[in-house]
Amino acid sequence: MSVLPRWLVLGFARLGPIGLIKVAPGTWGSALGLAYFYFFVDKLGSVPAIVINFVAIIFAVYLCGEAEVRLDEHDPGAVILDEFVAMPLCFIGWTRIHEIAEPWAILFGGFMVFRFLDILKPFGIRRLQSLPSGWGVVMDDLAAALLTCGMLHAAHFLLPQLMLELRG
Repeated sequence: MSVLPRWLVLGFARLGPIGLIKVAPGTWGSALGLAYFYFFVDKLGSVPAIVINFVAIIFAVYLCGEAEVRLDEHDPGAVILDEFVAMPLCFIGWTRIHEIAEPWAILFGGFMVFRFLDILKPFGIRRLQSLPSGWGVVMDDLAAALLTCGMLHAAHFLLPQLMLELRG
């Protein structure tokens, strides 16, 4: 049993009252994660961003696991800290992609792809939810975020080639 009080665990895991929004709480958590990335993480250098994200992920694994215990529910929908900490991973190296699209388009596209992958959980992502405790809550979101990142970088390389072929 955690030494942290229930209200604190659930407050962090739900990102305050945001996780209690009835319609699409995971989307709201992802939107907050996008804002967190854009206004905070992106302003750091690479090394501090990696360290802060790593600490945030470990923190999320613990708190999401505790929230599951406190709510007696597997991966509760109101627990959205996992989406929040995963979102910055979608944009690892994102400044390299600016060559093919405006920053707002990359952020919006990454957000939409992440939500699509997080909801559908293709390519074995769903199996990650069976990991024990908070690991199962967080790892599927991290996998969706890293796949999103890979897709954004693939688009960075493939779209210019496609545009050249369409013009030629």
